Amino acid sequence: MADRQRDTAGRPTMAILVGGGPAPGINGVIASATIEAINSGLRVIGLLDGYRWIARGDCSHVVELRIEDVSRIHLTGGSLLRTSRTNPAQDERSLSLAVEALDQLGVRYLLCIGGDDTTYAAAKIAERAGGRISVATVPKTIDNDLPLPQNAPTFGFETARSVGAAVVEALMEDARTTGRWYLVVTMGRRSGALALGIGKAAGTTLTVIPEEFREEKLPFSHIVDTIAGAIIKRKAFDRDYGVALVAEGVAERLDPASLDLHAIPALAGVERDAYGHPRLADIPLGQLLREKLRLTLKELGVEATVIHKDVGYELRCAKPVAFDIEYTRTLGYGAVRYLLSGGSGALIAIADGRVTPLRLEELLDKDTGRVRTRLVDVSTEAYQVARSYMIRLERRDFEEPMLSRLASMTKLSPEAFKQRFLPVVELTTPELPARQTYHPD
Repeated sequence: MADRQRDTAGRPTMAILVGGGPAPGINGVIASATIEAINSGLRVIGLLDGYRWIARGDCSHVVELRIEDVSRIHLTGGSLLRTSRTNPAQDERSLSLAVEALDQLGVRYLLCIGGDDTTYAAAKIAERAGGRISVATVPKTIDNDLPLPQNAPTFGFETARSVGAAVVEALMEDARTTGRWYLVVTMGRRSGALALGIGKAAGTTLTVIPEEFREEKLPFSHIVDTIAGAIIKRKAFDRDYGVALVAEGVAERLDPASLDLHAIPALAGVERDAYGHPRLADIPLGQLLREKLRLTLKELGVEATVIHKDVGYELRCAKPVAFDIEYTRTLGYGAVRYLLSGGSGALIAIADGRVTPLRLEELLDKDTGRVRTRLVDVSTEAYQVARSYMIRLERRDFEEPMLSRLASMTKLSPEAFKQRFLPVVELTTPELPARQTYHPD
């Protein structure tokens, strides 16, 4: 096996692959890792489409990487090696075929660029290979939901936030110009970090993230009424426009029983589970929120034009900002140095400016056996600052004279308004310190 892991020039082989969704900065890792590996006497190959082909035992989708192939790709978005979501650890056969394919290719070192699923699969490959293949993972996701030390961002997040903020800023100006509301759903499967980052940077009217709700199973009406309350409060201050940002992760928290299958056309084609509830993964969240919000506003006697837009795919292959370029070059270099020093089975992070390998077991949730999800900590000043600049109903708004002013924007009496909206406010994050209400354009 040792002979097979060297080419005709006697160089050990390192393979690089990319798994999961794209993120700005992937090419920076590929470039710096390739350059450092070749300069250290290794041969480098790229496995196209992540684990897809090797999980079938197919060794033909491979490219040799040279320094001249990668020297400037760190400035570009996307992935030179493409990517896929194939999981070779899903069954014993796929895992065995993946390891056999790597053996046939003579791979001594494997560098995987990806998120939690890619990291988990890489660890299983290293375990199955029994030391023949040393493995390292470089974490990437625009969701920023991996538990890195010192709350460091995952690479790609800073670019996604920057590009997303520019998109939302344009929508905010359109909303002001046309007198309408935009309902923007952003990526973030479990964490609201990306939505909050974009909303805070762009100064959106409000941002709704799953972490702000205390209930484990979230009634759909609570999300709708949170946004409706903001629209009503804006109208009370003579503004009929705004942008509400919603993290798609709220769908993971929804109580399926709270979705009205008959009243909302957007649910007509969604697959149901054994109990007749719509499968959350198939819910068109933006369309669903818009339709329910329109029905709710009409019921309350509030006139508002609501448009929905999904923002996410525009961000994943964007040209990386300088932060992610610099960050990924260090990660790629550090991953190679870690492998060549005899390391294996770690995720490569940076702490205090130093490359810091993290053992997979340090990242796993003991209950699920999967990599832990980093959620937004709503108790921090970072969240409180964002929350302070949002326009949304707060507990003090249910005192006079503000209560009557808000109720007058609807068909409800002050007492009925309080009964409708106060419970939702009380189930979200703690009240902020008393202050003058901020009402930006």
